[in-house]
Amino acid sequence: MKKISFTLAAAGMFVMGTTNASAAMLQEAEASKGFTQVLKEQFIQGGPAFMGIVLLCLILGLAVAIERIIYLNLATTNSAKLKQQVEDALASGGVEAAKEVCRNTKGPVASIFYQGLDRADEGLESAEKAVVAYGGVQMGQLEKNVSWLSLFIAIAPMLGFMGTVIGMIQAFQKIAAVGNLSASLIAGDIQVALLTTVFGLIVAIILQIFYNYIIAKIDSIVNDMEDSSISLIDMLAAHKK
Repeated sequence: MKKISFTLAAAGMFVMGTTNASAAMLQEAEASKGFTQVLKEQFIQGGPAFMGIVLLCLILGLAVAIERIIYLNLATTNSAKLKQQVEDALASGGVEAAKEVCRNTKGPVASIFYQGLDRADEGLESAEKAVVAYGGVQMGQLEKNVSWLSLFIAIAPMLGFMGTVIGMIQAFQKIAAVGNLSASLIAGDIQVALLTTVFGLIVAIILQIFYNYIIAKIDSIVNDMEDSSISLIDMLAAHKK
């Protein structure tokens, strides 16, 4: 009898130990999940209806942001070096030599210089008008597609809020149909509703960071264009004298 009791006790201790070990392993597995894995699981739980649209906003917004960043970085030039080269070319070879320097230089500042130099023979007033007009064209090129990025920033949280409202409506419909307020009954709908809002806000935050960087880059290039345009008119006036 004592042997049987001892055997049962040992078996119970073994089962308890196995259960505790399994629980510890599950906790360790949950803790070892990376942020990306947790984010992926939460995204799947949010449902494909609104989460797919929010993800599409993120993909399109990032595509626009990356394209603009590449374009703006290519449009950035060393304006001080360009102005010095144009000034030296005007002094040594005249307007045609300065135009050749601008043709061989990339960027909006070089394009504006070329337009001003191309109208230099018609007088300073014509050159200044050409510089101002073409500066507006270059500014439009710099700001191209930025409005789409701001649209995605606005739409993403709105879609999240819409998913939240729809999820809450579904939860209250279940309560009305059953006639009993049960947390387990509506917990899934509320979780989906809140997840759509969270991911909509995450997308808006990510795109907002890129948007602010792009706007700051555009402002920097535009200021450089305006300063360089004034310097060009001064150089043409000095060359005329």
